[in-house]
Amino acid sequence: MIHLKFAALKEGRWYEYPLRFVLGGLATCLAGLVADFGGPSAGGLFLAFPAIFLASVGMIESHERRRKREKGMQGARRGRQAAALEAQGAVCGSAGLAAFAMVVWFAAPALPFPAALALALAAWLAVAVAAWRTGYFL
Repeated sequence: MIHLKFAALKEGRWYEYPLRFVLGGLATCLAGLVADFGGPSAGGLFLAFPAIFLASVGMIESHERRRKREKGMQGARRGRQAAALEAQGAVCGSAGLAAFAMVVWFAAPALPFPAALALALAAWLAVAVAAWRTGYFL
């Protein structure tokens, strides 16, 4: 069951949040450099790179392990499962992002930009949810 868990924000260590921001900033700088050398299309592809994904997966795994350890159980397997579920969600979101990019690429020249953006957002949502529900990319 997918749900929001705001209490998870309290579980993080203080250094985990700056780490995510630093990794995101470095990925953005890398995308800027790629855009300087390869053009805006190449830079845009690199800007879509999930910069905080690796840090997030590691943190999710360690949080799950710690939660199980506090209850006196072995948490290695649960930590790996939670990290794998996060990775599966990232794949589905990336498929949606690809749909978003394709719709913007083809619709922006033909439609007013707000309409193209709304259509692209609908495509992202439809593809990401369909990928998750069907398990196609899992």
